Amino acid sequence: MEDLSQVLRIRREKLEALAERGIEPFAYNYDATHRTVAVAASFEAAESEGRLSEDGDGEAAWLGGRIVSWRGHGKSAFVHLEDGDGSIQIYFKKDVLGDESFADLDLIDLGDWIGVQGQPFRTRTGEITVRAESYTLLTKSLRPLPFGKVETGAETGERTVHSGFSDQETRYRQRYADLAVHPEVREVFRTRSRIVSALRSFFDSEGFLEVETPVLQPLYGGASAKPFVTTHHALDQTMYLRIADELYLKRLIVGGLDRVYEIAKDFRNEGLSRVHNPEFTMLEWYQAFADYRDQMDMVERMLLHVLDSVIGSRTVTYGEHEITFEPPFQRLSLMGGLSDALGIDVHEMGESELRAKAEELKVPDLDGAGRGKLIDKLFGELVEPDLIQPVFVIDHPKELSPLAKPHREDARVTERFELYIAGAELLNAFSELNDPIDQRQRFEAQAALLAAGDDEAQQVDEDYIRALEYGLPPTAGEGLGIDRLVMVLTDSPSIRDVILFPLMRSTEVSE
Repeated sequence: MEDLSQVLRIRREKLEALAERGIEPFAYNYDATHRTVAVAASFEAAESEGRLSEDGDGEAAWLGGRIVSWRGHGKSAFVHLEDGDGSIQIYFKKDVLGDESFADLDLIDLGDWIGVQGQPFRTRTGEITVRAESYTLLTKSLRPLPFGKVETGAETGERTVHSGFSDQETRYRQRYADLAVHPEVREVFRTRSRIVSALRSFFDSEGFLEVETPVLQPLYGGASAKPFVTTHHALDQTMYLRIADELYLKRLIVGGLDRVYEIAKDFRNEGLSRVHNPEFTMLEWYQAFADYRDQMDMVERMLLHVLDSVIGSRTVTYGEHEITFEPPFQRLSLMGGLSDALGIDVHEMGESELRAKAEELKVPDLDGAGRGKLIDKLFGELVEPDLIQPVFVIDHPKELSPLAKPHREDARVTERFELYIAGAELLNAFSELNDPIDQRQRFEAQAALLAAGDDEAQQVDEDYIRALEYGLPPTAGEGLGIDRLVMVLTDSPSIRDVILFPLMRSTEVSE
């Protein structure tokens, strides 16, 4: 306690004073029957229809919220009360509240939660305000929120907030405080929720069944990634957090559930970047009797559904770019695009030539990389940054796609595509490999890469091969990075901006 700052000490002194006055600082409940935005809207409607009282008051309201601004004027005070919908001004007047209740306001601080009962009216400056007839302290805030400085325009009355919480890393670490003082951050996560709901409604309307598959798995697979490893002590068995949902979802197609999807957390033991967080949210879906060409059409329909129902426009601004979602999206061959960038046919380049080119370009993390990963890294270095408008990158090399069917017209590549927007991959899709003999050979090739030092290569999954032997019908499947989609649709520059609690390096909690 002795290490607390003066501000924290004063707030605790107020807490003690509240107890001395018999005021409960941490209430059990409050019947807040109204919301701030709805009260303002109802008042405006009554005003326009001539339904206000003779004194110009609207109907009584009971509101609950956090105090986010305070202006005292002797025997009166104006505060702004904020709830989950918005904020409204509250007018405290000594003549209305009485001496004792008004004096208790001295123990109330910015950030405290209160309940207020009163009638709305319009002030001389034109602001809809609730005249408090009574108030109740709901929660005493013992730590001041980092509210910014508020300036009110003399002529317009518009409020401008200069943030007092500008350090981005601290905002990520203390997301609760970030949300409390930045309404625009709250809106990003409301939009995220609406995007997820729109995705779910789209797949439900297409006849897909939402399912759940294991997070904790005896083998990892379905993507090229390094897993998180743990131990199940009762079974004395090594387990992995899933890196993808794919192999379990395709088992369900084998079992006769011919259209399935899952919105799930996946985990990859990788570094942090603007578009990477080790824990992230994926939407994966699989459809029997379809191929990757069918899925390109579905992706276009899906994105238009989200844009129309959530954003209200098919054009969004992302950073300095204006991105337009109008089908059909461009199709770009991965090998063709990289060949153009290098000025040589990549199909004719061996692993040593690819490695030499990657080293020349100072591409990082080349240890253990085989031919497929070298192609992927070169494409990421030379081509990806220029893929701003929606584009399907199609027909990946076999070495890079151990779960995709060979291309029916070119056996050197597979029937696979990725969706790129704003220089980043958002979605990955295949015509799914359903030949168990070919699948075993691909798994064994991956296992050889794993043994050679590629810690993102996949293992041989005998149970999955057994499932394929029972028969997987022609199937197409996809995985969409929801976090990255939300980034684009909310103009958020970092994946941490759209994850409520992103992974951060550990640090000691300070006062």
